[in-house]
Amino acid sequence: MTHPLQEDQIFETARAWKAEGCKVALATVINTWGSSPRPVGSQLAVDDTGRMAGSVSGGCIEGAVIHEAREIMDSGVPKTLHFGIADETAWEVGLACGGKVDVFVERLDG
Repeated sequence: MTHPLQEDQIFETARAWKAEGCKVALATVINTWGSSPRPVGSQLAVDDTGRMAGSVSGGCIEGAVIHEAREIMDSGVPKTLHFGIADETAWEVGLACGGKVDVFVERLDG
């Protein structure tokens, strides 16, 4: 479950997990169109133990983002994810609000 943190606390939480020796990925909303549950700049941090902090959608696409984040933690290759009602997976991930959202996911290094 995500923790109700302020946006600036999410990055600090992710850095703390990294300092503990965990693999960490950070997802950031970079574009939205129409009805979108979270604004540009919203973030979700995920670590390899299953901890999460923040939100990129209020829950409707988190599962798909977390799945990609786990792969990116291992590969180190960042990716932009696109979700929208026109996407055939929109109903699967629960983005039935009619909006579109792009989320950039990267491994936190350093």
